[in-house]
Amino acid sequence: MLYDAYEMQRSLLAGASTLANIGAGWMQNPANPFAYSHMGPIVASALDVFAHASAPRGKPAFGFETTLVDGKTVAVHEDVVFRKPFGQLKRFVREGVEGGPRLLIVAPMSGHYATLLRGTVERMLPGHDVYITDWRDAKLVPAEDGRFDLDDYVDYIIEFLEHIGPGAHMLAVCQPSVPCYAAAAVMSEDKHPCRPRTLTLMGGPIDTREAPTAVNTLATQRPYAWFQRNVIATVPYLYPGNGRQVYPGFLQLAGFMTMNLGNHLTSHWELFKHLVEGDGESADATKAFYEEYRSVCDMTAEFYLQTIDVVFQRHLLPKGEMMHRGRRVDPAAITDIGLLAVEGERDDISGIGQTKAALDIAVKLPAREKKYHLAKGVGHYGIFNGSKWRGQIAPVVEEWIASHDG
Repeated sequence: MLYDAYEMQRSLLAGASTLANIGAGWMQNPANPFAYSHMGPIVASALDVFAHASAPRGKPAFGFETTLVDGKTVAVHEDVVFRKPFGQLKRFVREGVEGGPRLLIVAPMSGHYATLLRGTVERMLPGHDVYITDWRDAKLVPAEDGRFDLDDYVDYIIEFLEHIGPGAHMLAVCQPSVPCYAAAAVMSEDKHPCRPRTLTLMGGPIDTREAPTAVNTLATQRPYAWFQRNVIATVPYLYPGNGRQVYPGFLQLAGFMTMNLGNHLTSHWELFKHLVEGDGESADATKAFYEEYRSVCDMTAEFYLQTIDVVFQRHLLPKGEMMHRGRRVDPAAITDIGLLAVEGERDDISGIGQTKAALDIAVKLPAREKKYHLAKGVGHYGIFNGSKWRGQIAPVVEEWIASHDG
C-alpha cells in the first residue's frame, strides 16, 4: 500500500509540476502585462521552484562527449562491456587513446544512480582508462531474475575485475567500501590474478563504531525487525519488478532530505531569490544539483537489510567475522594491495576514523602499502565531487595509483 500511495502522489505532483511550469512561463511572457509588475517575477519564481521540486525524474545521463588528454580534446563515448541482471560494467572510451591505468570506480548502491559520481569520473578520465559500476533500479529487474544481497554484490565486484583483467585499480565511494574490501580480501586469499593493485576507499563505513554519525545512529537505535516492518515495500504492478521486495528510493530520499532539512530549505530559498533577481547561472547550478540528488532508485530488500545487519549493527568486517558464501572474510589476507583511505573533515555520513579503520584491520599489509588522507574542510559529497576533490583529493589518488601501476 505504501508504494501504491506514493505512485498516486507522484502522478498528482507530476501534473501539478506541469501546470506550475506553464504558469511560470506565462508570468514571464513579454505579452503578459503582469510580467512587468512588481509581483510578476516573484510569482513566476515561486512557480518555477515548485515545478522543479515536484517534477518526476528518471535515470540521469553522464553526458560526457569529450575530455582533455595531454592538452588535446579527445572524444569520449560510453560502452557497456559486461551486463548482469542488477548492474552493468560501463567503460568510458577515449577515442584514439590507449593505455593509462585501468580504474574501476564502484558507485554506491544507496539510492542514487552511478551518475552521482559524474565529477569523480570526469576528473579521473584524462589520465585513466575508467570503468564504473552502473547499478540498476531494483524495481526494473523482473522477479524471475532472483535475489541480490551483499554476497551477490561482492560476486559482482569480482566478476567485473575479472572482466577488466589483471593489473586494474579500484576506487570505492562510501557504501561499496565494505563489499569492495571484502572482495579484495577474498581475492587476495585465493591469490586471484585479477585482484586490484590498489584499493582506494573514500568516506566508507568500514567500522561505524568510530565517530558515529546521525546515519549510524538511525541504523542502530532500532532493532533489525523494525526495518523489515517499516521501510520495506512491494513494487507495484506497473513496473517490471512487480512483486519484488525493495527499500524504495523515495523513502531513501526522504531520509536524506530530513537529515539536512535546514540546508535544503535554505538552498531552495536561495534558488527562489536567484530567480527573482534574474541570476540564471546560480539558479541553474542549484537546479543541476537537485536534478541529480532527487534522482533515486530502489534497492532490493535483502541487500538493504543485510547491510544494516552486517555493516551498521554487528560491525562484522572490522571484527573479522564477516562471511561470504559461508566463508570468513579475512582482512589479514590482504598483503599486496595498496590501500588508500580518504576521509573528509566535515563528513556527516561517515565519521572520521570509519574509513581509516580499513588500514588498521589489514594487519599483514606492510606500512608502505597503506596511506591515509584527511581532506580539510570537506564534507561527504565534497570528497568525490567539487573543487576540493578536483584540486586536493584527486591528485593524492592519482599519485597512489601511479606509484603502484606497471
